[in-house]
Amino acid sequence: MAIQAKTFYQQIYGFTKQIPRGKVTTYKELAHALSSKAYRAVGSAMRCNENAPIVPCHRVIKSNGDVGNYSAAGSIKKKIEMLRKEGVEVVDGKVDLKKYLHKFTY
Repeated sequence: MAIQAKTFYQQIYGFTKQIPRGKVTTYKELAHALSSKAYRAVGSAMRCNENAPIVPCHRVIKSNGDVGNYSAAGSIKKKIEMLRKEGVEVVDGKVDLKKYLHKFTY
């Protein structure tokens, strides 16, 4: 991985650690917090996260509320289980963003 990408990933992880328990954010929201439109790069960073749950990548979901993918063992089921354990209601694989969205101050 190039040094520039590694630094960008570290910035993404720094913001991801700010998402409180019981809240979620979106790939898009995370990218905007970094003044970027690199939504897919945020997804790539989540896939490469070696420090879960310290960097709680399970709290990052799609902009339509869909929980999206999860690369850890157990996949999407595990992600939903982790979110529910933190108090996030997941219905049919979706989260109500009006209720649970964490927005960053930027």
